[in-house]
Amino acid sequence: MDRYFRVIGILLALVGFLASPVNVLAITPSPTATTSATPSPTAEPTPRPDITQKTEETLGPLEKLLEEQKLGPVWPLNPIKYAIRSAVDAGVPANTIVLLLLLPVVASVIAAARHIIGIRGFGIFLPAALAVTFVAIGPVVGIGLFLVIVTISMLVRFSLRRLKIKLQYLPRMALLLWWVAVSVLGILFLAPVINNSSLSNVSIFPVLVLILLAEDFSRVQLGKSAKIAVSLTTETLILALVSFIFLTLKPVHEFTLLNPEILLGSLFIFNFLLGKYAGLRLMELWKFRKIISS
Repeated sequence: MDRYFRVIGILLALVGFLASPVNVLAITPSPTATTSATPSPTAEPTPRPDITQKTEETLGPLEKLLEEQKLGPVWPLNPIKYAIRSAVDAGVPANTIVLLLLLPVVASVIAAARHIIGIRGFGIFLPAALAVTFVAIGPVVGIGLFLVIVTISMLVRFSLRRLKIKLQYLPRMALLLWWVAVSVLGILFLAPVINNSSLSNVSIFPVLVLILLAEDFSRVQLGKSAKIAVSLTTETLILALVSFIFLTLKPVHEFTLLNPEILLGSLFIFNFLLGKYAGLRLMELWKFRKIISS
């Protein structure tokens, strides 16, 4: 129970941090005084960068980095750099290349959290897909939609159980998806009313990923217990939020694009060494600290 409350606290702290409108790049020098009496324009909020979209704000800086980079001979240190340069010149978006190179980074972070810290979650692919979902729609909107989907899923299952309606697994999941689709559609209809552009721009891919997470939650809840389902879901969200931070850091984007050989080689060695580790995890050390100390 103590572990569960610690995980909940970490999740709420991360959500609060990510929800705060901090703009570290908004520091501009104050303009010099002029004699004209023109009113100064009000500063508009900077849009949230989205590496999953092919916008000028995303592609421009990445392509400029590639143009400014000086390349040496192809072999033995720069083959991937030349391949990236050729792909971008042929029309492949630079943000797609960065996102593909960052997926092994996200997978390594999730694997390290599992084998070193002890955070389990629902596998490795679902937290990674959820992190990309948070990049696309934002962590606050993503977690809000997930809570709505899980609530609907639990209400539908509870209603079917109370009404003593027995259905096979696939028809029951199709009925559940029907309710989820109608509910999310209702939220999208309400988005213009509450003037929320993040909800208005939600695509089908993030909704499908959130539905997969809700399905895993329901499956674990039925097979084991609600406590284990909540714990695994919370840890999955924590892993996705940490991966989301890596996917949105500009220095990480630049290093990934300019040094792909170093990145991929380091990740290969790191995961190989991580796979050889068979010791106690940090949470296990904390859990059995009295036995270890004695």
